[in-house]
Amino acid sequence: MSSAMGSPTNVFWHECAVGKGERQKLVNQQGCVVWITGLSGSGKSTLACSLNRELHSRGKLSYVLDGDNLRHGLNKNLGFSPEDRTENIRRVGEVSKLFADAGLICIASLISPYRKDRDACRALMTDANFIEVFMNIPLDVCERRDTKGLYKLARAGKIKGFTGIDDPYEPPLNCEIKIEQKNGVCPTPCDMAVQVVSYLDGNGFLRA
Repeated sequence: MSSAMGSPTNVFWHECAVGKGERQKLVNQQGCVVWITGLSGSGKSTLACSLNRELHSRGKLSYVLDGDNLRHGLNKNLGFSPEDRTENIRRVGEVSKLFADAGLICIASLISPYRKDRDACRALMTDANFIEVFMNIPLDVCERRDTKGLYKLARAGKIKGFTGIDDPYEPPLNCEIKIEQKNGVCPTPCDMAVQVVSYLDGNGFLRA
């Protein structure tokens, strides 16, 4: 018997004849996860969509897992408590792993504020195909943008546990890519995408 939670019993892994290597040859790329993390308003979704478009223009197959979009379906039963945030990231990590195994470049765009949760997603990968992208944009810049009006609500006390205001954001310690301002100017969506694509190309992910 298996329980609803925890590790299932009497369940066995089934291998298929077509493996990851064959799938990667078919699409001429290496399956991987590009995990974009940062504060609300830092540009995660903007980068994810721009990167998706840039990869598409180069004939590369990618898919975006957006944190807000996933809360409309896969994670719609989760809130924003520390426990629910951890489960939210765990689920996305597992789905990202499947996309990468299928040979796709999976672009996961989530605040993912806790370092241990992001590290747990990295640990799911059996090879070096987890690319952490840190949107290192200052809080004051993100708050000025406030495209969703969430910072205003958080400052007014109408949203509790809001990352960067009354809940911590733990920046990566050893991310592969860091997106940040230069001379006080934020990079354009195109420039951000090119920075990530250059990393992917230079590390062999854009060929089988």
